[in-house]
Amino acid sequence: MRAHLARVDAVLVQAFIAAALSFAHLHDVAVAAGQDGWKAWAYPVSVDLLLVAAWRRLRSGHGKAAAWCWFVIALAASLGANVATAGLLDLGNVPAWLRILVAGWPAVAFLGGTLLAHTAPKTDPAPGVIEDQEDESEAAPGPPAQPVIEAPPQHPPVPVPSALVAHARKVAAEHHARTGAPIDTPTLRARLGVPVPMAEAIAAHL
Repeated sequence: MRAHLARVDAVLVQAFIAAALSFAHLHDVAVAAGQDGWKAWAYPVSVDLLLVAAWRRLRSGHGKAAAWCWFVIALAASLGANVATAGLLDLGNVPAWLRILVAGWPAVAFLGGTLLAHTAPKTDPAPGVIEDQEDESEAAPGPPAQPVIEAPPQHPPVPVPSALVAHARKVAAEHHARTGAPIDTPTLRARLGVPVPMAEAIAAHL
């Protein structure tokens, strides 16, 4: 436990030193670029806030490309200030491009912070929702089954004696002569006194 606390304390001390030095270097560069008073102190705060916003977006796991882009931009501003104050740049006579970069930094930092903080990450639907949708699709009733229409049973051909057919023809001729219309099957059945299948078979021979 003590070893863990010692490691944590060491990291916190290193972080505090790095933040203090970077903060001071950014302030010195801002003053050298013509930003005096409270404006010079606002620049290091702006850079550090952009670093924190980019790091939080990286930790969230969403929009890593944009988070890395703004993290590198803020880190480059911090490292650039550290290098510029190491004697490689005359802070008494800074070039015009550095003044332009310092003057344009607030707009860049505002754009980056807004995109990182207010861009809604894409969220995938919860697994439970997907499973419920699959269950609903599986449980959806299909079209009702069409009733099977059975074909009427076919009766085997009924044998008809030739004498009965001859008699039926006489009855049909008599009916036609009396009524002027061909005899129908019910009438033929009634006149001959035979079952329905027999009457239909006889009518087929007329």
